[in-house]
Amino acid sequence: MDWRVFAQEMASMARDLLAQDSVETTLERITSSATRLVEGCDAAGVLLLHGTRVESLAATHDLVVQSDRLQERLEEGPCFDAARAGSGSGAQDRVFRIADVTAEQTRWPAYAAGAGDLGLGSMMGFLLYTEDEEFGALNLYAKRPGSFSQDSETAGWLLASHAAVAVSSARSHAQMEQAMATRHTIGEAMGILMGSHNLSEKQAFDVLRRYSQEKNVKLREVARLVCEKGGLA
Repeated sequence: MDWRVFAQEMASMARDLLAQDSVETTLERITSSATRLVEGCDAAGVLLLHGTRVESLAATHDLVVQSDRLQERLEEGPCFDAARAGSGSGAQDRVFRIADVTAEQTRWPAYAAGAGDLGLGSMMGFLLYTEDEEFGALNLYAKRPGSFSQDSETAGWLLASHAAVAVSSARSHAQMEQAMATRHTIGEAMGILMGSHNLSEKQAFDVLRRYSQEKNVKLREVARLVCEKGGLA
């Protein structure tokens, strides 16, 4: 692997990632880059784990989704384990690798057999995490056994670490935008109540808060209802 070229590509990807306008497009940029930057990688995707339910994101090939579904059904596999490893694990527990699915008989025998039937030869899973949270796993697949070298694993690690920071930034930006939109909606709803019922700012907010508590509805949804209907029934 030409690490100079790899470093240049990573720098270019860093600039592109910062320009993405959503978490989804960020993930798509990450997985498409993985197939281009990591030697031996034929397909890539991000797996999120909700309990034992799997969510597949930004898959570059249908094989990725099929593999995720197989791991969900069996509750085993390198990507499944990477996603649930947790950032408190040691570094050796944050990457899972199958060099040859036909020879994997110890860790994930049922999954390895099914992966072979799908046409997969080798794979790696990297936990996506920062100090504060885990996002899931970046998973790389190859159709040929033995496709991933130590250099491939190192490159995958670098990409996964970079991707985790990028996803964290994208999610924080999305959360900030949602918070600002919610604040605007609540302010607009308070203005409607103040004008229609001659209430003070505090009284209008208390009306929204009480309705939210009594109806067990989120405050932002109550505010949206007021904005759409001009008041509360």
